Amino acid sequence: MTVDGWLADTRTSYDTVAVSYAHLVRDFLAQAPYERAALALFADLVRARGGGPVVDVGCGPGRITAHLNGLGVAAFGIDLSPGMIAVARQDHPELRFEVGSMTDLDLADGSVAGLVAWYSLIHIPDERLGQVLAHFRRVVRPGGPLLVGFHIGDETTHKTEGYGGHPMNLRVHRRRPAQVAAWLRDSGFAVEAEMTVVSPESKLGGITFGRREP
Repeated sequence: MTVDGWLADTRTSYDTVAVSYAHLVRDFLAQAPYERAALALFADLVRARGGGPVVDVGCGPGRITAHLNGLGVAAFGIDLSPGMIAVARQDHPELRFEVGSMTDLDLADGSVAGLVAWYSLIHIPDERLGQVLAHFRRVVRPGGPLLVGFHIGDETTHKTEGYGGHPMNLRVHRRRPAQVAAWLRDSGFAVEAEMTVVSPESKLGGITFGRREP
């Protein structure tokens, strides 16, 4: 896989902070009832269409993957960072985790019943989002649900340190829900619901439910 500079920086940054990041976010969902409700609804939507494998893209240390499995969904995780995948496999040895990039998603067409991108699009530049969402549409079965979480705002910031003071070198893109919805529609997803949340995950977060158009 040819890795762009920003992609390599993102991978290296999360390799560096993997252990401290996992420790920091471990209990976030316990403090986020609305985000738990969104994930529960997503699980219900998957089951309503007969179930099947669900991919958590940008899974980090695997906490969302594990939560979905606890809701009765056959979820597996993919992340760019080998360090994050190592932590995920250690913390959740019973689950499947793979190293991979959402810019070149190595999954077969129509192979998953649903897809979650939980605050994992935040490092993707605007000009690459179309490519990423095209992969999402390709791998999700027609009619399958999509759940996207993101930080709301208009600015891009350069993150040079984080999660215990470790050095990082990546950009965090905050976006407006209307823009995210427009990108999803342009990529072949129907937008079915949107919500705004304040939680440990985000000072102002957006959660959007989509469905893969036929």
